[in-house]
Amino acid sequence: MADTQNSRKAKHEALLIIDVQNDFCPGGSLAVSEGDMIIPVVNAIAPDFAIVVATKDWHPKGHVSFASRHGKAPFETTELSHGHQVLWPEHCIQGEPGASLHPELDQRPVTMVLHKGANRELDSYSAFLENDHATPTGLEGYLRTHGISRVFICGLATDVCVKFSALDAVKCGFETYLIEDACRGVDIPEGSVDSALHDMTEAGVRCIGSSDLRHLLGV
Repeated sequence: MADTQNSRKAKHEALLIIDVQNDFCPGGSLAVSEGDMIIPVVNAIAPDFAIVVATKDWHPKGHVSFASRHGKAPFETTELSHGHQVLWPEHCIQGEPGASLHPELDQRPVTMVLHKGANRELDSYSAFLENDHATPTGLEGYLRTHGISRVFICGLATDVCVKFSALDAVKCGFETYLIEDACRGVDIPEGSVDSALHDMTEAGVRCIGSSDLRHLLGV
């Protein structure tokens, strides 16, 4: 039975679950409104994929993206050597509970957990590249090794790490899909989620609902 179930899983597609961590869910230090509401959807679709990658922000204390390091308020901005930086509340600190994947997220289908943003001096929104747009996380190589040609992206937040992961997936040459009902956004400033969806669509990302998956995957 196990072999039969595995044979029905999508072979050339991967699911990327972006940053479904405690600090990004209600009660966390950088909570996304209704962030935990996507978890049942993610849990329902993940078993259809043979390759499932869950990413985690994994910041050291005093990370360059933290407003407290710069003596500024959260959501102010600053200029760094590699570009413009939004400053965030302290979040997803290595080894602390806020950095853990949400306990309701079923991790059994996950084949790899990818840690990003671990460099104290460099943030990482994208699952593929650090924010200098040059330092790879290793995800592209992992997917290529497993013969992946299409990626389906869900998680938190639509207008930050989900967006940049999707844009970089397209740049890496993957056919890229955003599962809209399995994402939630920060929407600061207001309208940033709509702007992110527009940017992704313009770049070639295809926006779908979870109900479309079975047909697209052929499982």
